[in-house]
Amino acid sequence: MNPRLVAISGPLRGSVYPLAATELTVGRDASNHLSIKDGLLSRRHCVVRQEAGQFSVSDLESSNGTYVNGAAISEKSLNHGDHISIGNSRFVFLLDESDPEPREDPVQLDELSYNVGSTIHLRIEDALYLSPEKVLTSLPPLARMARDLTALLKLSTTINSIREPISLQRQLLEILFEVIPAERGVILLVSENQHEIISTFGLNRSPTHERAVPVSRTIVDQVIRDGVAVLSNDVSEKAEFADAPSLILSRIRSLLCVPLVLFGRTVGAVYLNTTDPATRFSEDHLQFLSVTSGIAAVALENARHIEWLAGENQRLRADTLIEHDMVGESLPMQEIYKFIAKVAPTDSTVLIGGESGTGKELAARALHSNSPRAAKPLVAINCAALTETLLESELFGHERGAFTGAVAQKRGKLEVADGGTVFLDEIGEMAPVLQAKLLRVLQEREFERVGGTRTVKVNVRVIAATNRDLERAIADGCFRADLFYRLAVVSFEMPPLRTRREDIPSLATYFVAKYSAKFNRKVAGLSVEAGACLMSYDWPGNIRELENAVERAVVLGSTAMILPEDLPEMVVEAERPPSAAPIARYHEAVKDAKKQLILKAVEGAGGSYTEAAKSLGVHPNYLHRLIRNLNLKTTLKNGRAS
Repeated sequence: MNPRLVAISGPLRGSVYPLAATELTVGRDASNHLSIKDGLLSRRHCVVRQEAGQFSVSDLESSNGTYVNGAAISEKSLNHGDHISIGNSRFVFLLDESDPEPREDPVQLDELSYNVGSTIHLRIEDALYLSPEKVLTSLPPLARMARDLTALLKLSTTINSIREPISLQRQLLEILFEVIPAERGVILLVSENQHEIISTFGLNRSPTHERAVPVSRTIVDQVIRDGVAVLSNDVSEKAEFADAPSLILSRIRSLLCVPLVLFGRTVGAVYLNTTDPATRFSEDHLQFLSVTSGIAAVALENARHIEWLAGENQRLRADTLIEHDMVGESLPMQEIYKFIAKVAPTDSTVLIGGESGTGKELAARALHSNSPRAAKPLVAINCAALTETLLESELFGHERGAFTGAVAQKRGKLEVADGGTVFLDEIGEMAPVLQAKLLRVLQEREFERVGGTRTVKVNVRVIAATNRDLERAIADGCFRADLFYRLAVVSFEMPPLRTRREDIPSLATYFVAKYSAKFNRKVAGLSVEAGACLMSYDWPGNIRELENAVERAVVLGSTAMILPEDLPEMVVEAERPPSAAPIARYHEAVKDAKKQLILKAVEGAGGSYTEAAKSLGVHPNYLHRLIRNLNLKTTLKNGRAS
């Protein structure tokens, strides 16, 4: 035995993988024995195992499933010649050196015409089995009828159990071979305008026959154009084609060709032929093939439509099938997932914009983990957290003695990330001198360490993030325009939380579970009132502020549910829409008291927020926040104060 998998389609097409070990895992992750970069595959998709000489394949709860010979499986024993389909890849399992039975034979469409000794034309509406009024007087002998009805029953069962077009066409031809003594058969499907053949499937009855299945285009075009079935015996080529190189066509003796008609429209044809001079197709064969084709047309068209829908579904799923730690299924986040799925496999530099706390670093990590660089390091550095000197040393490294305290050579973040990704957070805070050095890295992929003269070359992908308006910073002279254009090869904006409120419940639930486990405190979830408070607040600090609020509630709460009193005051104070769930009378009373106190203070200060803040003993910024949270701006403008 020589067990092996042969890739016949997909990214690894033509590769051979011996199955010498007892187990071979397949998936997108680099830790698999067989790693395939395909967005339709799960990180661990399936596994091929050997036990006591018997091989089997098991699906590892993948998103898009594992298929053997067109059927979805959870676990299945493998036989010589079985086809395994995962994502965009298809493998054939070979157990020994012999070739498996071919699933499909090539089709040879030829412009040659034939002279025929006898020809019968049959319109589909005249088919015997489709004309009940003719049955009593024209039925074939009982034995033949029993055979034909058995074949039709088998065909009906097959149609209801197979959805893959290739498997369906193969089964259809094999059933036809049980009734009609054809040596070869072809199913052809045409475009909607019938001007183009868009699919062909050929099959030889015996594997010893020629692999190419010959088809006369002239006859096929006539059958599709006129919608009339053709039976021809004693076929020979016209004299002008006697010296044609096609040896297969020169031996054709009988042929059958029947249109596939669906709702009055011809969608293709079934073509059968034989080279045996002693074999002649009969009118009974023509009648049987005509009614079989009428049944098969619906099934083939449905299978083709299902295949198209499955492909469309896979394409759409591939757009969002990415590994990430972000939470949210809102429309803005769906667009982000699709964008990351398209950009991640490339090496393009990416600039991520968005307010503070929107999850820019998580997006950067998703770009890295779904890229070909996923097995290499992702190195993150915050450009706003370090002084110019320290940031330069962190990025580019330094030589020994480059400055006071540099007692040894140090590799910078760019060198550490070689082969991987560098994430530069708060890029807008980078000093102009460092901007120039970073520009060189982006252009040449090389730099010198601080205090060094040797050029260091690196292969890194750069992802940058900022909460600043870099175009305005360029206008103010704070940021280099050439660096901006190098960074913004591909750019996108992380949406603020206030524009994706439908994600707040799932985010809050996630953080409750996270901090419950961290602090070993059992919290079942959010009360309805607390959830209403979270939904009503504008979250200027975005997801980071929400996380802090939930962490605080988990730490300070004393019940199994998060209550409004566990949340920060500013969240509870937020004005809620009339449809929101009411909160406790205590909190409503506190809000009303604060409103009245602020209104009186501002009125007493003659409309001056600064003087009102002094009289209340709070900072003016805090008073402004209270006015905003309590939605008092309109009241103050229209009332006694301004």
